[in-house]
Amino acid sequence: MTFEDLNHEYDLLQMKYGDKSLHSIYNGGCSNNPDICFVFMNPTGRNVASLANWHGIYAPWIGTKNIWDLFYAVGLLEEEIYFQIKSIKGSDWTPEFAANVYDQVSANKYFITNLGKCTQIDARPLPDSVYYEYLNLLYEEISLVNPKVIILFGNQVSSIVLGEKIKVSEVRKRLFVRNIKGKYYHFYSVFYPVGNGRFNIDKAIEDIKYIIDNEVGINE
Repeated sequence: MTFEDLNHEYDLLQMKYGDKSLHSIYNGGCSNNPDICFVFMNPTGRNVASLANWHGIYAPWIGTKNIWDLFYAVGLLEEEIYFQIKSIKGSDWTPEFAANVYDQVSANKYFITNLGKCTQIDARPLPDSVYYEYLNLLYEEISLVNPKVIILFGNQVSSIVLGEKIKVSEVRKRLFVRNIKGKYYHFYSVFYPVGNGRFNIDKAIEDIKYIIDNEVGINE
């Protein structure tokens, strides 16, 4: 499959599982052998790229602030663009600014995606059954991108992707190895760092720094 094929499938699933007034959110960043692939849950309408009047990239976390605290804290976002993100309203993100942010994501060799691409109006929880509809598509995405290491956020995403019951607090810094389309990949599970999981952001930062140092080495 190509990225175009995947995006077509994501758009079909948006009509089935997402809010029909919103656009599905795909992925963004370095899509050719990145150091890290970050896998979150699913987008919400706070992402301004999901709105009907948006004419830019359909990448995660556009128009939001808190997640960029994490990427800045682990050394994956430059100070100038970080402070620009923190200083403007979400509605003030332009397609050009979003492209600039993701140019930096690409330059720092990471890729951001969600297990579920179905955009919801709010942060309502999705049942496992919806995420399973996206699982094979995520595997296709990982195979196309071919990252060095994959970081999964939260118990639900980790459990579905890894195929076993995961409690992040019990597997911090633990390596999981899984075969995807004939190649073995390294996975780690970390705390979800935004929304209700904001109080765990320091633990997520600590674990991601550990993973970078031990799997990627880009902080050396």
